[in-house]
Amino acid sequence: MEPGKTSYPKEKIRILFLENISELAVKNFNKHGYVKVERISKALNEEELLKEIKDVHILGNRSKPHISQKVFDAAKRLQAIGCFCIGVNQVDLRSATKQGVVVFNAPYSNTRSVAELVIGAAIMLIRRIPDKNKAAHEGFWMKVAKGSYELR
Repeated sequence: MEPGKTSYPKEKIRILFLENISELAVKNFNKHGYVKVERISKALNEEELLKEIKDVHILGNRSKPHISQKVFDAAKRLQAIGCFCIGVNQVDLRSATKQGVVVFNAPYSNTRSVAELVIGAAIMLIRRIPDKNKAAHEGFWMKVAKGSYELR
C-alpha cells in the first residue's frame, strides 16, 4: 500500500469530535484527506450520542460522555476512540474490546498545566498569601515580608 493510503477510502471515514476538541484537530484531519470531520462544542448525553454515533468511525472526546455498551451497540462502524484527557474511565473498555474498538488517551496532555499550578501554589505558600488574604478579608493589612521567602 502506498504511504498515506488507507484500506478504506478516507473520504468515507466519518470522524466526530465532542466537547470542544481543538479546531486544529479538524484542520489536521482535513489536510490529510479526511473530509467527514465534525466537531461539536459540547458533551452529548447518552441519548444524543446514540443518534450521532451510528455511522462514526473515529470518536474523539474528553471526559464527560460515557461510552457504554449501549453506545457500542449503536456504533456499527466505530473503530477508534481518542480520549483527549488523562484516563479512559469514561469508556466501557470491556465493550470496546468485544467490538474490536481501539481506545487511546493523552496521558501527558495536561502536564504543563499541572506544573504551572504547582509552581503557582508554591509561590503563594512561600509568600504566605493565604494568611495575608485571610487577614485582608478581616480588615487587617499584613504588609510585612517576615516569614516569606523567594522562589529560586
